[in-house]
Amino acid sequence: MSDKPIEAKLERQLGLASATAVVAGEVIAAGIFLTPAAMAKSVGSPFWLLMVWLVVAAMTLTGALCYGELAGRYPRTGGTYVYLHESFGARVAFLYGWMCLLVLDPGLTAALATGSAAYAAYIFHWTPMVIKLMAVSLILLLCLMNILSIRASAGFLRWATWLKLGVLGLLVVWAFAFHLGAWGNFSPFVVQRAGSLPLLPALGAGMVAASFSFGGWWDVSKMAGEVRDPARTLPRAMALGVVIVAVVYIMVSAVFVYLIPLDKVTSNDAFVAQAGEILFGKIGGIVLACIVTVCIVGGLAAFVLSVPRVYYAMAQDGLFVPAVAKLHPRFGTPMNAILIQAAVASALVLLGSFEQILGYFIFSAVVFLGLTVAGLFVARARGRAAADVVLTWGYPATPVAFLLLVLLLMGLLLIHGLREPLLGAAVVLAGWPVYEMVRRK
Repeated sequence: MSDKPIEAKLERQLGLASATAVVAGEVIAAGIFLTPAAMAKSVGSPFWLLMVWLVVAAMTLTGALCYGELAGRYPRTGGTYVYLHESFGARVAFLYGWMCLLVLDPGLTAALATGSAAYAAYIFHWTPMVIKLMAVSLILLLCLMNILSIRASAGFLRWATWLKLGVLGLLVVWAFAFHLGAWGNFSPFVVQRAGSLPLLPALGAGMVAASFSFGGWWDVSKMAGEVRDPARTLPRAMALGVVIVAVVYIMVSAVFVYLIPLDKVTSNDAFVAQAGEILFGKIGGIVLACIVTVCIVGGLAAFVLSVPRVYYAMAQDGLFVPAVAKLHPRFGTPMNAILIQAAVASALVLLGSFEQILGYFIFSAVVFLGLTVAGLFVARARGRAAADVVLTWGYPATPVAFLLLVLLLMGLLLIHGLREPLLGAAVVLAGWPVYEMVRRK
């Protein structure tokens, strides 16, 4: 097992704009159209809806700042895997990689691809089989682009992200400029509407939904080996990306409240359909389907770009098939790692059994996220960072605040049900004997 992996062949081609696009592009997907409905229905108050977004955004920013310092200390491809390896050893890092490789990464890839094809099917009236074939085609196309050129993939992602932000911005301006809603929908501003949950349970449910809506901001760190001046670029990209996402979420939520009174919110799908009809008339469903498709494709492009780097890093450490650590001789990209993601994700799309499976691993993913940020305390205890590392602002309060959010999410997930977290944890721990076998060999 190599203690000092070498990745000199990976070219550092990504700048601040591309890294920020990975953060914003991956986080903003279909959730922005579904989360506000569930949150609004739970809290029943524009004020508390705003507070939930602001609190979760602030605590997410604390995590981004911690990841920024870890990225500067360990500027190597792999992200969370690398930070866990440095802080807690190869076994913990392998279990994280095992979870990502086995279920989480291909499952999320399949979910995003199927989601984008399903929304496109609303426009083109595709059959279920055509939806699956289009989802697989999208995965293969993005993975092929990722193999041929990291620069082209990053360029596509930047354009997709700016298009996504532009379209969402236009939606906000369209609603307010043409007075399509009513300011009276914000009144009463603080008092909860009848039928909403009691305040504390409502805030808990809202924070869970908002936290998962911010999910994925850390994935850009997986590409640290391909980012120029990662010690400075990655902290800025993650912080800037989180701020952009927060502004977009708050503005879009405000538009939905402006368009539809909270007491008329029934379900996510009905909420989106109502908003689309108010905004664009009878063709509102088609227009919103186009917007959602753009958002999901941008998220998928960012995800496909970042996640294969974990398998590449594992192979470099001798914890995975050695061929996965090899770069394409002409394009200089981790082709084998990308092909693994494409193959498993495509298989899951065709099997169509990934959505329920993903739910079992949410708890484990949150645990690994908390462990990674806790690793900052280990890194600080081991010695001073290099001069170019951007230290976490507000340390140690910053990582403590983020860990409190992680503990809250863990508690709420356990209250919701023990079956999924326990089964997910069992599958993760099943990787332990696999690690021992790999280590002995």
